Amino acid sequence: MGVPVRWLLGRRELGLRRVAGDDADSAEITFVVTSELARPGEWLSGGEAVLTTGIGVPPDDDGRRRYVAELVECGAAALGFGLGLRHDEVPVALVEAAEYHGLTLFTVPLPTPFVAVAKTVTDRLAELQYEAVVLASRAQPRMTRAAVSGGPSALLRELSVACTAAVVLLDTEIRVVDTYPAGLATEVVASVVELVTRDAETAVSSVSTEEVGVVVTQSIRVDKRVHGHLGVVFSTDPRPTDQVLIGHANSLLALDFEKPRRLHLQQSRIHSAALRILLSGTVDLGMARDVVIAAADEQDEVRVLTVLDLPQDVESITCVLDDALVAAARPVFLLEDSAALLVLVRGSDTVEFASRLFEPLTLGRRRGLRIGLSSAHRIDDLPAAVEQSRMAAASAVRRGHPEEASALAGRALLSFPESRRVLDGLADILVAPVVEYDTQNGTELLPSIRAYLEANGQWEAAASALGVHRHTLRGRIARAEEVLGVDLSIARVRAELLLAIIARA
Repeated sequence: MGVPVRWLLGRRELGLRRVAGDDADSAEITFVVTSELARPGEWLSGGEAVLTTGIGVPPDDDGRRRYVAELVECGAAALGFGLGLRHDEVPVALVEAAEYHGLTLFTVPLPTPFVAVAKTVTDRLAELQYEAVVLASRAQPRMTRAAVSGGPSALLRELSVACTAAVVLLDTEIRVVDTYPAGLATEVVASVVELVTRDAETAVSSVSTEEVGVVVTQSIRVDKRVHGHLGVVFSTDPRPTDQVLIGHANSLLALDFEKPRRLHLQQSRIHSAALRILLSGTVDLGMARDVVIAAADEQDEVRVLTVLDLPQDVESITCVLDDALVAAARPVFLLEDSAALLVLVRGSDTVEFASRLFEPLTLGRRRGLRIGLSSAHRIDDLPAAVEQSRMAAASAVRRGHPEEASALAGRALLSFPESRRVLDGLADILVAPVVEYDTQNGTELLPSIRAYLEANGQWEAAASALGVHRHTLRGRIARAEEVLGVDLSIARVRAELLLAIIARA
C-alpha cells in the first residue's frame, strides 16, 4: 500500500511542482526519505520519495545522469528537489535524465519544509491503512453471508470484489471448480494451477509474481485434510488487509467443505449406536434394525468384518475404512468393541471387496492386523455373524487379508487359546507316550496312528499312504492301543486322538 505520486503533487498547500516524468505516473510512495548522499540508491529498498537540496548531487552532467539512473534502478518512486538553498533551479541534466527514465521529478519550494512533505505522506498512509481495515471489516460479514446463502461461488464473488482481484477455486486434484469473474483468461487460470501443482506438497500458502500478476495461493484444509486450493491474482502487490480477507475466505470454504463430513460423522455415530443396540439383545430392536438394514443387500443380508490386533491409534484405521466405504457408496457402520473393530458390509460383498477396504493402509500396517469375514447372515442373525467373524479373525493365517469363516474347517479349534490349551493337555496324555515308545523302540506307531485316523479307519487307504502292508498296519495299531490303553474302534476316541496329534504336530 502506498500514496500515489500524483496525489502528493496535488496537495496545493505544499506548493510542489512536477518538472519531469509522466503526468499519469502510477508510482506509489511508501516512505519519504531525505538524503544528501551522492549515491542514495545504495540505502533504498524501493518505493521511496527521495528529497534533496542538491548538496550531494554530483556537479557534472554524467554524474547527475548516473544519480538518477541509480534511483530508478533501486525502485525509487520519485525525486523531490528543494529550491532556494543550494540551487535556484533544478539542474538540466537531472531533468533530462528523469524524463528519459520516466522518474517523477518535482520541486519543493523554500517555504515548504521537507518534514511537511514526509508528514503528509505518513498521514495519508495511515488513512489508507485505516480505510483498508474498515473496508475489510465490512467485507468480512458480506463474505460470511454470501458463503451461508450462496455457497462457494457467491463467496468467490465477494472476495474478488473486496480485493479487486481474480479468484480461482481448485479441488484436491488441482482441477478448476469455479472462477470469478467467470470465463477468466486461460493464462491466469493456468498460472494458478501451475503454482499450486508446484507447491502442493511443500507449502500451505505462497505468494509469487508472475506475468499475469501477483498470485497468492492457499491450501483449503482442516488439520491434515485438504479440501482444495484457493488462488487470488492481483494486478499489484496485495495489501495486508487482502491477505486477511483471503484467510477469511479460506476459513469459510473449509467450513463449507467440512459440513458434509460433520454430517457423515454424526450419521456414523448413529449407525454405531444402532449396531450396539442390535447386538445387545436387551431392548425392542425394531428401530435399530431399521437403521442397520441400510448396510444389507437386496436379500437383507450382511457380512461382518472383525479386525483384531488394532494399533493404539485405532482412529487411523477407522478413518481409512470410513473413507473407503464412502468411496464405495456404502453406509458406514463401524463399531469398536472389546479390542476389536466391527465393520458391516453387504451380504453379497466378496472377500476381494473387503480386502480393498484396507488397501490405503501401508503394507506394514495391514500385516499387523488379523481380519475375519463372516458368511452372509440375515440382520436378525447379526450376533451370530459377529461371532463367526471373530472366530475367522482369531484364526487368520494371512495377516492383513480377510480370512473367510468358510475357510476355517479343520483348524478352528487350534486357533483359540482356550481350545488350544485343552488340545495341548490332551496331547500330553495321548501323544507323548507314543512318541516316547517310538523313541525307545525305533518303531513308527505315531505316523501309523495318524494315517489310520486320517483315512477314517480304512486299512487299505492308510496302509497305501504309509507304503506298508495292511497286516503290518493292523499290528502297529494294536500295539498303539496297548501303549495308550484305549480302544480306537470308538469314534470319539479316534476324534480326540487325531486332534491331539494335530495340535502336537
